[in-house]
Amino acid sequence: MDATTLVTPPYVAGPLRLEPFAALMLTPARVGNPSTGRAFARPYKDVSARLLRWQTRGLVTADTAPALYLHEYTANGMTVRGLVGALDVSRRAARAEDRAVLPHEGIHPVQADELADRMDEMQLNPAPILLVHQGTDRLREVLAEIARREPDHAFTDRGGQEHRIWAERSPETLATITAELAESRALIADGHHRYAAYLRLQRRRVGHPDGPRPTDLGLAMLVDQTDTPLFLGPIHRTFSGTSLDDLRDAAETLGLEYREQNQADAVAALSSARLAATDGERWAVVGLDVAPDEAAVEALHLRIVPALPHGPAAITYHHTVDEALDSARPDTIAVLMPAPSVDLVLRIAEADRLLPEKATSFQPKPSLGVLIRSLRDAAADRS
Repeated sequence: MDATTLVTPPYVAGPLRLEPFAALMLTPARVGNPSTGRAFARPYKDVSARLLRWQTRGLVTADTAPALYLHEYTANGMTVRGLVGALDVSRRAARAEDRAVLPHEGIHPVQADELADRMDEMQLNPAPILLVHQGTDRLREVLAEIARREPDHAFTDRGGQEHRIWAERSPETLATITAELAESRALIADGHHRYAAYLRLQRRRVGHPDGPRPTDLGLAMLVDQTDTPLFLGPIHRTFSGTSLDDLRDAAETLGLEYREQNQADAVAALSSARLAATDGERWAVVGLDVAPDEAAVEALHLRIVPALPHGPAAITYHHTVDEALDSARPDTIAVLMPAPSVDLVLRIAEADRLLPEKATSFQPKPSLGVLIRSLRDAAADRS
């Protein structure tokens, strides 16, 4: 298979379950520290030993008993609260109605395999994947009750994020959470390749005589998009080897609206059915003629890009307008994209469609190192 090929990761079957686990947590001085990522770098087999050394130096704390964790973090004025646990990935959905976790982007199999190998060597899930769902009223009540307690941990990390964490171990509360999650469907907001890596690790351990394995679970954070929503922003593009004239020709071939305007009017026209493009000198607006329940990014990649008479030789992705505009020139056009709504992304995922690569940017994400899951400790818990 071509290494650039995108495929749909398998679907996990319901009920949606988050299992308690005993978390590792870096100290506040390490969370959000740019050097922390290097602690999870090659050689991966040394990462567990490195964390053990950090633990003896007081740089890592380890919970003594499994829990579900309510993690609230604030970044750039936005507060997000999510439930962190070990997601059950042990069952595959045979029917659409059985799906509990919905991806909305394809994955590169080679990248997922590499991540699975890395987690296997580290014996860690170093960070939770980010899931969004619409929780029940009862679940919101339960989580609000937990959040009214004094947090078990409260700190501001080196990157400026503020964190509050509650560990929930009450059997009655955990049973209520399990019951309220059972019928939920969660959309992957961030971490498609890590999710696919969880499934690969789980498949490698299927049928082991020792019974259930730590790799039947993968670390996840579940955010109620109705309660403390993540912000969904666009990811802009630059197309190298393509000119604004090429974009005009493609639009005319497809019978789409194309008009050149000044920068202010072009940016103001940006909407769910229109995109704005520039070569750094000229600006244009292109109407997309989107179908019902179709995202602008789908219309761009499925119809406009194939109709371009030249290029693109390469596509680069940008999370900010300034980054995209800095790359615009006569032979490289910047295309400013509207952000899809979360409801639209969910409808697309439920319809078993995938958005093009780098279609969504859910923000803010929690800093690395707040909650880590050790596969080695999980194995000891089950022995």
